[in-house]
Amino acid sequence: MDEIVAHWLQISATSAWFVTVGVALLQVALLLAVVMTLVAAATWAERKVAGRIQDRLGPTRVGGRFGWLQPVADGLKLLTKEDIIPLNADRILFRIAPYLAFAPAFAVFMAMPFSDGWVAQRLNTAAFFILAVLGLEVFGIILAGYASGSKWSFLGAMREAAQVVSYEVPLTFAALIPILLAGSMDLVAIGEAQRGWFWNWFVFHDPFTFVAFWIFVTCAVAGTNRAPFDLAEAESELVAGFHTEYSGFRWSVFYMGEYAAMAAVSGLGAILFLGGWNGPIPLASILGLTEAVGPWAGFFGHFLGAINFLMKCVSGILFMMALRWTLPRLRIDQILSMCWKYCFPLTALCFVGVTIWMLAFPDGVLGIGHPKTETGEFIVYVVKIMAEH
Repeated sequence: MDEIVAHWLQISATSAWFVTVGVALLQVALLLAVVMTLVAAATWAERKVAGRIQDRLGPTRVGGRFGWLQPVADGLKLLTKEDIIPLNADRILFRIAPYLAFAPAFAVFMAMPFSDGWVAQRLNTAAFFILAVLGLEVFGIILAGYASGSKWSFLGAMREAAQVVSYEVPLTFAALIPILLAGSMDLVAIGEAQRGWFWNWFVFHDPFTFVAFWIFVTCAVAGTNRAPFDLAEAESELVAGFHTEYSGFRWSVFYMGEYAAMAAVSGLGAILFLGGWNGPIPLASILGLTEAVGPWAGFFGHFLGAINFLMKCVSGILFMMALRWTLPRLRIDQILSMCWKYCFPLTALCFVGVTIWMLAFPDGVLGIGHPKTETGEFIVYVVKIMAEH
């Protein structure tokens, strides 16, 4: 994209850095707009989902019958609230912590493909990048609890750190299974490996991958600190967890980071297991919306794929919201026991099971496989990995 813009503006090579910075800022602005729109819609949806589950209506006054302007009202309320910093707090760290917690959840969208080729920065290690960067959110949370100068905030931060770090292990193991199936950590390649009808999605590839998908879902919910794994913010035990002392806009930054993380793990799960931008029916191929037909046909095909991807992300977010208002909160010992006694051993078992399954059925039980299995490249890849380790 940098080269295209530089050629269009007829800028010399010495000024290419200006184009690079401009394109990067434009991509950041577009991603920020998408993320903030998702966050605003999620705050409205959270209220509506909670209302329906509890036999209420939710927002009905602000913005009309369905309360469309409720996110705007919430934002204005938070912006006008007083910004209070406790007397015993470390003022510098206290101010920095919310942004350190939000930045990783936003940065992962830089490598998150919305469709084939529709990605700000395509990385051949995009899956590793996203999993690694998502784990950095815990530093902002620990810093917030430490800098608040409150034992309740510090206790909540330590509990969330233990929980998040623990669930990163089975989450990564579950993500390794579709990575091995596709033979690549490039999320675009993983999504393209599942093109076609819905039975090509990795979640339906074999029983072990199906189980791994639900383990991924469980670990994703726990890793984003959503109920029933939200003990770090349990109102009755810890007041409000690590952000007890925060108010106004700084508190809302933590809130935005949580919803951005929900969207990130939902998008990652959709690409790894649910076909990414490929719908259950390959409408783009059926309608001839491919780049082979023409540039505009390819554009509308990618646009249709982006809609499919966003719909899967929204479905994942709504699923996590429904869990919050359905299941009771767990104890901290139950949360950690579930991780290390059940999720981690099961993901390890699924990892071994998928490898054996692919060696036994390289083209699938019914002869339906994805491009890597049809060419036998997966077997060569697995044998190579086993030989190296």
